[in-house]
Amino acid sequence: MSVHPIRIALVGYGKIAADSHVPAIRANPDFDLVAVVSARGAGPDGVPVFADLAALLTAGTGVDAVSHCNTPAARRASAIQSLAARKHTLVEKPPAATIADWDEIAAAQRPGTTLMTGWHSQANAAVAEARHWLSDKVIRHVSLDWREDVRKWHPGQQWIWDEGGFGVFDPGINGLSIATHILPLALRLVSARLEVPANRATPIAAQLALGADGWTGSMDARFDWRETAGECWRITVATDGGTLVLEDGGKRLLIDGTEQMAHGNDEYPTLYRRFAELIAAGASAVDIAPLQLVSAAFASGQRLVTQPFD
Repeated sequence: MSVHPIRIALVGYGKIAADSHVPAIRANPDFDLVAVVSARGAGPDGVPVFADLAALLTAGTGVDAVSHCNTPAARRASAIQSLAARKHTLVEKPPAATIADWDEIAAAQRPGTTLMTGWHSQANAAVAEARHWLSDKVIRHVSLDWREDVRKWHPGQQWIWDEGGFGVFDPGINGLSIATHILPLALRLVSARLEVPANRATPIAAQLALGADGWTGSMDARFDWRETAGECWRITVATDGGTLVLEDGGKRLLIDGTEQMAHGNDEYPTLYRRFAELIAAGASAVDIAPLQLVSAAFASGQRLVTQPFD
C-alpha cells in the first residue's frame, strides 16, 4: 500500500511481541521494523533496541509509527509519549489499565496521527461473518465460556497478578471484545463475582451477568484460569433464527451445529493490514467497550478470596 514502508517501532518485547507482532510486521510490506524498546534489552536479531521510548525518539532513528506491546499499566505513559511525538499509535489489548488512563491517551492524539486499539480476536474472518449473521436476528441468550490453564499460557508472568494486570480478564477480555463486536447490542454489566487468590491482587476466575437497555434477553460470562483439561474459548448465541457458536477464540463458526468456516491464526496480520489502511486514509479506529465492561466488573463486582496461587 505504501510507496515507502511505514517505519515502525515496538514498545515491549515479551512473548506476544515476539510470537505475534514481529512475524506480522515482517510479513507486511507496508511496514519496516526499525526499533524495539525493551527495558530488558531484548529484541529480534538485527533490530536496534532502546531502553525506553524517550531514548528512541531522541536518537534520530526515523520512526513513523509505534506499536505498544508493554503491560496495560505501562501503556498510558508510552502511548501518550508516542502520540505527543506525532507517531501513529497502535495499542495492544487491553488498550489501558483503566478508563481514566484511556481518556488521557485519547486526549493526547494529535491531528494527522492514527490511533488504533488492537483487539486481535475481533480480526478473525469467522467473527466478521458472525457479526453479519447476527445483524438481523433477535438475540435471546448469550453464553461466553473462556477457560484455560494460567500455568500453560502465562508462565512466569508476574505482572498479570499485580494491580493493573487484569488477572483472568487478560485473556477473558478477548471474549468480551468478540461479544461486543458481533452483538447488535450495547452491553452493560449487571453483576460480577470475582475470585481472587489470597496472595494475589487480581482474579483467577470471574462470573459476569450482562444485559442491555431494552433487551429482554440475557448474557452470562464465565472466566477461569484453573482449567487443566484443555482450553475452552467459546461464545454461544441463541437467536430466533438458530444457534450460533464461535469456537477457538473466534476462529471457527458453527450455526445449528454445522461448521460454516474455520481459519488459521491470521489475527495479527489482519491487525497490521488494518493499521496500514488507517494510516493511509488518515483515520483512526478506537473501541473501548470491552475495557468498559471489565472496568465495571473491577469497580462493582463482589470479590471473594480463594486459596492462594503459587
